[in-house]
Amino acid sequence: MQEQAVLDRDGHLHMEPEFSPSVRAFAQAISWLAHPLFIPLLVTFLVLQSIPEYMVAFKSISKRFAFDTLYFRVAIISLGFPLLTVLLAKALGFISSIYMKTQRDRIIPYIAVIIYYFWAFYTFLQEGRAPKFYTAFFLGTFLSISIAFISNNFIKTSMHTVGWGGIIGFLLSLAWGMHMNVSIPLVITFFVAAIVATARLILHAHTPREVYLGFFIGIITQLAACWILVK
Repeated sequence: MQEQAVLDRDGHLHMEPEFSPSVRAFAQAISWLAHPLFIPLLVTFLVLQSIPEYMVAFKSISKRFAFDTLYFRVAIISLGFPLLTVLLAKALGFISSIYMKTQRDRIIPYIAVIIYYFWAFYTFLQEGRAPKFYTAFFLGTFLSISIAFISNNFIKTSMHTVGWGGIIGFLLSLAWGMHMNVSIPLVITFFVAAIVATARLILHAHTPREVYLGFFIGIITQLAACWILVK
């Protein structure tokens, strides 16, 4: 591993480690696999697999497909609409890259995703079929993206760590609000979150401050959402 001189966003020159192409390729793969867009689907999968008794109300939608409609609904909100928004914004010239490397590129996708997650939270709340802790997850996600959008004016907060911090906060909410034993999934999530954060640093996509801020926002907003809806 070597070091290279890097000019940061404030115009200051400092030395950063330069990793080999294979390490950077691995870090890029981790960034794609652990992308925050996949997190709502991951949380839905974990809830349905570990505590399906809390989600039986969704089975009334279709006895044949059981929870398939819920997966589809979450996939459309968390993957379909955001990806379509980014592609349209790129096609119309509103953003310079689909990778959204600059704070300016993130403005339109942020606003769109905030609307999508508020819609998801509001519809789950109004329907009343989902347990409160699951609805609270979408409220926490809406709050975290809203705060990240505001902080984007000052610092390029890592959305990867906002997302994985959100899973940590969600698990802590289950332990706090529902008195569930989540020790093992919490340890695994901490481990994965650390790998994801390291990958973002290896790629020089974020500074340590931006990574830590993302974790803080993700955890705090999920705990706040649990306090609002569950407690």
